[in-house]
Order: sequence, then C-alpha cells, then structure tokens
Amino acid sequence: MLFEPLEPHERFRARREAARRRTRRRRRTAAAILLGGVASVALGAKVITGEDGQRTAAATVAAAKPKLATSLLAPMPDEVRGIHVTMGLASLPGKLDEYIALKDDGLNAIQLDIKDENGEVGFIPSAVPLAMRVGAAKPYYRPRAVARLLEQKGIYLIGRVVVFEDPRLAEGAPHLALKTRDGSIWRTRTGLAWSNPYDRRVWDYNVSLAEVAARAGFDEIQFDYVRFPSDGDVEGIVFPGRTAKAPGWVIAEFLHYAAKRLRPLGVRLSADLFGLAATRDLGIGQLPRRLGKHLDAVSPMVYPSHYNAGEFGLADPNADPGATVAYSLTHFRRELRGTGAELRPWLQDFSQGRTYGLGDVLAQIESARKLGARGYLLWNPAGIYTPGALAPR
Repeated sequence: MLFEPLEPHERFRARREAARRRTRRRRRTAAAILLGGVASVALGAKVITGEDGQRTAAATVAAAKPKLATSLLAPMPDEVRGIHVTMGLASLPGKLDEYIALKDDGLNAIQLDIKDENGEVGFIPSAVPLAMRVGAAKPYYRPRAVARLLEQKGIYLIGRVVVFEDPRLAEGAPHLALKTRDGSIWRTRTGLAWSNPYDRRVWDYNVSLAEVAARAGFDEIQFDYVRFPSDGDVEGIVFPGRTAKAPGWVIAEFLHYAAKRLRPLGVRLSADLFGLAATRDLGIGQLPRRLGKHLDAVSPMVYPSHYNAGEFGLADPNADPGATVAYSLTHFRRELRGTGAELRPWLQDFSQGRTYGLGDVLAQIESARKLGARGYLLWNPAGIYTPGALAPR
C-alpha cells in the first residue's frame, strides 16, 4: 500500500507558522530572560542533591512545565466518551466507519494504536528510520487521512504509544533491550521483550513516533506501558546503563522529555496507569502525583476483573464494578490534586471472570461521573462495545 508523504496537513501548517511567530518573539526577549536567569543564580539558586551528593532527578523535572500551544488545540469534549481501536481493526475496509457511526450513540473520541504491545507501528514513519530497520513499521493505516477524517466527523483522536514493552525494538536492536544476567534478552512470562527505560535512545524512538502522529493531526498522545516491567522474573533483569535514579524519577523524566518535544506541536499528553497506582507504590515507576505534573490527563485502568479479592474491602471486586471503580478513582483524585492533570479512566467493557453486560459498564461510568472524571474510555481488546454504553449524561 502506498502512503501519502508525511508533510503536515493544513492544521499542522498553522501550528508550524504559529511556532515560528513564537520563536521570533522569544528571540526579541532573549536578552531580558538571560539577565533574569543570571540574577536568579546570583541570588542563590540551589541544585537539589541526593544523599550521595549527586544531582537528583528532582532538579530536572522541577523545571517549568513545557508550554502547550493552546491556540492550536482541537477542542476536547466536555465529557470524553471514547473507545480503543487497534491498528489491525483500523485496517479492515469499512471498520473505522463502523466506529465513527457510534457517534450517533454518543461516541466523541477514538483512541487508535500508533505503536502497540507487540512493538508494531500502524503506519510507515519515514521520519523514524529505526522503525523500518527493526521491522516495526506496518501499513495498517494512513495517519494523515485518518486524522483528517475524524476531524471532519468531529471526533477527538487520541494516539496510543506503548512505550517500554517493545518486542520489535528489543529484538531488532538488542543493545536497547533489557537483559538477563547471561546477556540474553529478558522476556516476560509470556515471552515479550522490553526496551530499556534508562536508555535515552529508547525515549527518542517513542517520542519521534509520537511526533509523526502529532504532525499528521492527532489531537492527543497517550503513553501506555510507561513503566518498568511487573511480569516475569523482574529480579533477574539487568538494566544496561542503569543509574541511581529510582523508577519513579525515570518515568517522570521521560514524560518531561516527551512534553518538551510534543507540547509545541499543539497536542495534549496523557498516560495509562495501573488501577492501584494511586493506592500504593507498585515499584514500577507509576506515581500519579509526580507524573501528573507533566500530563494533561491520567487514565487509570480500573478494570474490576483485575483486582484481587479483598481489595478496598470488597470480597469480589469483579462482582461490584461500580464500587471498585469508585474506590480506585477516589485515590487517584486525591493523588492528582494540584498537578493540573485531569482524571479520565479506562473502564471495562469485556468479560473476564464473569459476563459483563450494559448494567456493569454503566455502573462504572456512573462512578466515574460522580468522582468528577473528564469522561471515560472503554476497553475491549476485540473492539466490540456494548450498545448504550456511550450515551451522554
């Protein structure tokens, strides 16, 4: 399949011109800014140091939040009502039109895979040659055409980038992979390889793919698997180039880096976090209070079927989806207070452990609304969504 060149469409050209005007304004005031910076140093600006005397990650992520080109943003719905669409489904003739037709039922947002759990990229990103070298680039859809279509239909487009779980990158470029003690590529229990969260080249790869999507017209970039591994022999992982920084600072620094590169393009940023990340530190680098400072929205994956018996004092969280979501989002709302990030959860629209019906999905939605969430996203890996679940308030 042939693809259109990735020269930005009309919206991005407007974004680019606005960026040029901002650059000219910054140059005119550069001297004043420089003098102000020198003065602040003279007045005793300090570097935060750790117990070992080294500069800590706090010094880096404490910098000002990169400015978002708000004048170039597509409007986010007052209540997001969205679904997840895989790149494979988007490639099927007429399938995307079927999802667009759900707008009549209340849909106003679609989250589409840019890079998925297998490390595959849904399009041919000529600006990111590494994707071609490792065999990740696939011709599932044309990003510019999809973005233009959804813009015309008034549907908010979120691009999903699975970050550190990346079998394609890890196998195609082993020097970027997590390793075992014998030097082989480390894998999860299900055999999936991961890229190295400490390696800035991995950061650049993922953000470069997000940039291509932003320039093509995506409204938001959502990072998934933006964490350290949790499945498999995690004690046996060797992290090449590992530093003294804790996982929570590594993930925060990645998001800060991504924001610096992506916000000037006029896209919002969000991230998917484990449903218990706000309840306790899971040791994987997902600390909502710290990460929320670099994001416009946080989407906790509060699928009731994923909670163990007894969590939140519920004998069977999967049997009481409304209460499970309410407890989890209460913790997230507390942790995100003051960060500037909005709460917009992923809710369960699939059956696991028991059959889920419309009542189960609506119970979750009602809890999200009561907790003040900015809408919700429905997850079903098969792409089959319950009729009536997307209805407005």
